[in-house]
Amino acid sequence: MTSYSAPYEFHGWLDSGPQDYHAYVAPKVLSLIPPNTRRIVDIGCGNGYLVGLLADRGFDVIGIDHSSDGIAQARAAHPGVRFEQVSVDSELPPKIGTDFDLVIATEVIEHLLAPRTLLRAGFQLLRPGGRMLISTPYHGYLKNLALSMAGAWDWHFKVDWDGGHVKFFSTKTLGRMVLDCGFESVEFAYAGRTVWLWKSMIAVASKSASR
Repeated sequence: MTSYSAPYEFHGWLDSGPQDYHAYVAPKVLSLIPPNTRRIVDIGCGNGYLVGLLADRGFDVIGIDHSSDGIAQARAAHPGVRFEQVSVDSELPPKIGTDFDLVIATEVIEHLLAPRTLLRAGFQLLRPGGRMLISTPYHGYLKNLALSMAGAWDWHFKVDWDGGHVKFFSTKTLGRMVLDCGFESVEFAYAGRTVWLWKSMIAVASKSASR
């Protein structure tokens, strides 16, 4: 059983190159990787672009995605890296293992009808003391006010985007959900554009060292 709202079936991964969000999310994610990190899993890896960057930096990384198009592109572009076509569900840990140092999920959670499934899966995959980085579009008061003043709500919430965003998080709602899913603490970093008008926010969720 899957919790995906079919984002990638409609996306259609045609090549293995960077997507628009990689320009600002990928550098920030790379800067947030804790020291001594070795084993990483990228949930919702899409066409494998970020996984390729991680592999090039020497990390032991696995990319997983529900999209057959994405995984095909990823495997073709990075033949030495492990990719698995699998959904975020209760069978994920047995399929790829556990005790990862870091779990990454970039621009995925906003597509999920049941986003807690992603967070719980990440928690299960991590070793005690591990971390999870979850990026999603930023929604804050000043940004929402700017959208209102610009008359840009219809453009921002694109209802004609099949398989698009179904959840819209603030730091408060995402932070609360992260803690509800077992993580010990959560902090936020931001990427893209400028202060208070960021394009994305990144939750840095920490698992207790005793769990």
